[in-house]
Amino acid sequence: MAPRRRARPQKFPSVLLLLLLLVLAAAAATEVRGASWCVARSDATQQALQQALDYACTSGADCSPIQSSGLCFLPNTMQGHASYAFNSYYQRKAMAPGSCDFAGTATVAASDPSYGSCVYPSSLRYVFPIF
Repeated sequence: MAPRRRARPQKFPSVLLLLLLLVLAAAAATEVRGASWCVARSDATQQALQQALDYACTSGADCSPIQSSGLCFLPNTMQGHASYAFNSYYQRKAMAPGSCDFAGTATVAASDPSYGSCVYPSSLRYVFPIF
């Protein structure tokens, strides 16, 4: 009879556990940098905002959230609706140069204008620092 060979311990579970720990550590250390939003300028006239809002909504922006049944309808202000539409257009155009101007009625902001259930899409970039 041949002698029985001892089974080698498998390294697979150890390697898998190490990879899982690295992924979790990277996720925990994730930083968000460079987010930007396009919002209406506070000094823009109502007429200029309306024209720019009309342009944004007919040229690619998702304006359904600022309709009367949408999550971003309230407050029902020209400033708020224009900001949402401008930002939607800006994000859908991949923040291309000139996509946040709207005849001088918009500006790029570094702070998130989202509120309550109204979430403005953003250009978040994730950075995974190792150490």
